[in-house]
Amino acid sequence: MMKRGLLERLNDDGVVCAEGYLFEMERRGYLTAGEFVPEVALEHPEALITLHKDFQHAGSDVMEAFTYNAHREKLRIIGKEALIEPLNRAALKIANEVAADVPENQEPNLVAGNISNSNIWKPNDGALQNQVRKMFEEMVTWAVDEGVDYIVGETFYFAEEAFCALEVIQTTNLPAVITIAPMAENILWDQWDIVDTCKELENRGADVVGMNCFRGPQTMMPYLAQIREAVTCHVAGLPVPYRTTESQPTFFNLDDHNGCTCPSPHGRTFPTALDPLYCNRYEIRRFAERAWKNEIKYLGVCCGAAPIHIREVAEAMGRKPAASRFSENMHKHFMYGDDETLPEHIQAYGNKA
Repeated sequence: MMKRGLLERLNDDGVVCAEGYLFEMERRGYLTAGEFVPEVALEHPEALITLHKDFQHAGSDVMEAFTYNAHREKLRIIGKEALIEPLNRAALKIANEVAADVPENQEPNLVAGNISNSNIWKPNDGALQNQVRKMFEEMVTWAVDEGVDYIVGETFYFAEEAFCALEVIQTTNLPAVITIAPMAENILWDQWDIVDTCKELENRGADVVGMNCFRGPQTMMPYLAQIREAVTCHVAGLPVPYRTTESQPTFFNLDDHNGCTCPSPHGRTFPTALDPLYCNRYEIRRFAERAWKNEIKYLGVCCGAAPIHIREVAEAMGRKPAASRFSENMHKHFMYGDDETLPEHIQAYGNKA
């Protein structure tokens, strides 16, 4: 089957893009929390292939190469800077391999390259900014070499860093998806307004603008609605699946309100004790339904995402991915179902329980 490009798909029927590889690989035991460097692409490629396939099964249209945090600064911190090109290329090859491995009657997945927040960007520091630009340039070069369909620049909490990422991506003539991730101050750290940043990204030529990570559905959706009103290009929304609130707008801020009896040794819920603050699948579906009705057509879930969340997004967009075969059917549950063949005395107990 012919493979449509990113913009053609967005214009036709939208795009589901699974993110969240970082947290899910850590939960599966293949990545170190805190360091969060995706060495799994080299050390356990079979595990990364499995996760890609799980997201594909759940309905993701995109295999996004797991190169988030695979940049020179992160690898420098753990003393493995020499791995940067092999790691990037391995992740890109895996994404390509899985994207092409679909049933004969199914459209191949898109493959996305990925660059992200450098964690060293500093306003008015030309030397550091040039260092970041070079980091982006080398990663984008490898992505183009490996034949990606478009490039994602994500999780930027400095507007000017997002602009830099866009400039580098534009040298490739590939579509650019740029998503920002404001911290709890509800403004970018270089004092750019959230909506104005997206407007400026569109003005500078980004094909898709929006938000990803840090914020759950409740604290991302209001800004996405404003962005959708302010720009004419396509909009992306990829929240984390955690119950962030107006007073605690990002998952960095969340407290465990349930009186946790065994707090994390580092004293925070982020990143390893967020479990009680998880959104359920219906909350993710509601977010996706609202976004879809608002003409936000590039949708997914970021850090914390599991395949079940991606299936909810896909179904909210009217899709029936392979995983929909196993969507819930409570009518058949032995105690809470209403199937007429179920034992009446067990159903009676379920009605009381």
